[in-house]
Order: sequence, then structure tokens, then C-alpha cells
Amino acid sequence: MQHFIFTERNGIHIIDLQQTVTRLDEAIDFVREVVAGGNDVLIIGTKKQARETVEQEAQRAGLPYVNNRWLGGTLTNFRTIQARIRHMRDLEDRTERGEFARRAKKEQLDIANEIERLNRYFGGIKYLDRLPGAVFVIDTMKEAIAVAECERLGVPIVSLVDTNCDPDPIAYPIPSNDDAIRAIKLILGKIADGAIEGRAAREAGVGAEAYSEEMAQLAAAEEAAAEGEAPEAPASPAAPTAEEPVAAATATASEEQTTG
Repeated sequence: MQHFIFTERNGIHIIDLQQTVTRLDEAIDFVREVVAGGNDVLIIGTKKQARETVEQEAQRAGLPYVNNRWLGGTLTNFRTIQARIRHMRDLEDRTERGEFARRAKKEQLDIANEIERLNRYFGGIKYLDRLPGAVFVIDTMKEAIAVAECERLGVPIVSLVDTNCDPDPIAYPIPSNDDAIRAIKLILGKIADGAIEGRAAREAGVGAEAYSEEMAQLAAAEEAAAEGEAPEAPASPAAPTAEEPVAAATATASEEQTTG
């Protein structure tokens, strides 16, 4: 992390924000490309101050997420995890169809509790039917098991890296304070925006880069319009020169006499 640290004051390391901006742009471009290619980006953030933001931004971008607890083997033992998810979805479907309505109340309560428990761990990945194309991690120290699984499977990692983190396993490190709620919201929001743009590019049938350029052009046009910069008007006829006013006035008087 030394090359991400700007300076040190009173024993506190200060991150180089210029590198944060550069690395964040690179991460957004990567996420956009992954989603435009038809893959998912799994968002992982189980620390208390990140849970709500992870759920909100992941749902806004339509991305899978884990914000409660990372179960060991979620990726490396994906087939077993998928079996549990199918069981959960089957219980939910049968509950909606009313198949348990005639069961004893205690049995209905047990089924409802099981669905709630399974949703607590698998609710964010219930529609993840294959390994993600990349993962976004809030805190690599807390999510060390998830990072190890991604390394083993070769899944690229995008992550916030604080001064106490090892950026080597991270494909796209974003130097930032991973404990600050505002930093988490800002960076995760930008990542979610990139995913939304990537999905829009995929649905439009164009590359993520071309779609991004088009969106940038539209944004520039809207900004220019907001500032009152209207397009150039067609050139008006040239005004008469200093020698022309007398001739023009004479012609106008002749026309008025003819009309009269």
C-alpha cells in the first residue's frame, strides 16, 4: 500500500486521492465491460456500516450481493450452494401457491423461519445461476475467505483497499477508507452506475465503450443547453455597407411611388 499513501501525519496515513480517482475510473470501466459482456458482478460487504448501502446499490443496479455473512464455499462449492438456493426458492413458490396452508401452525412457522434464515444468507444471490464475472469487495481483510476463493477460481476482484490491506490479490484496487460510510456510498454508487451503463449497452447491442462515449456526448449537450449555449443560428443576410444606404433608400422610395 506504500505507493497509494500520500504522506503520514501523527502516525496516520493519508491516502493519495489523485490515485483514488484514477483507479476508480479504471474500476468503473472494467465493471461496465463485464456487465456489457453478459456477466454479473457480485458485491460483497458484510461489515455493519456497509450492509444497507450494499443492498440498496446492488438492487438498484440489478447485481447479486452478499451483505450478511460470507459462507465458506459460496464460490468454490457453488454447486452445493445452488442446491440450497433451489430449495429456498421451492419453499417460497409452494408457500405462494398455498400448499402449506393445511399444515399445522407449528409446521407452517418452521417453514417460514427456514425461508427467512435461507434468505438471510442467500437472498442476494438467489438469481445467481453461475459464477460471477467479477466481484466487488468492501473490505478485503474482513472478507479474506471470499478473496481467497476468488483467487483460487481466477475471478477478478475490484475492491476498496485501506492502508492496512494487501492490494496484491486485487485486480482493480481503489485506495480508500473502507470504514467511512460516505466513502463506501460514493464509490459503490459509481460502481453501480457503471454496471447500469453496461447493462444498457448490452441491451442496446453496442459495446460498453461506444455506449459510454454516447452518454458522455449527451451529457455534454445537456450541460451546454443548461448553460444557455444554443446552436449557432443560420447566417443572416449581410447588412448594407456604408455606401449602400443611399441606394437602398432611393430604391425604397421608387417602390413606394410605384405602389402609390
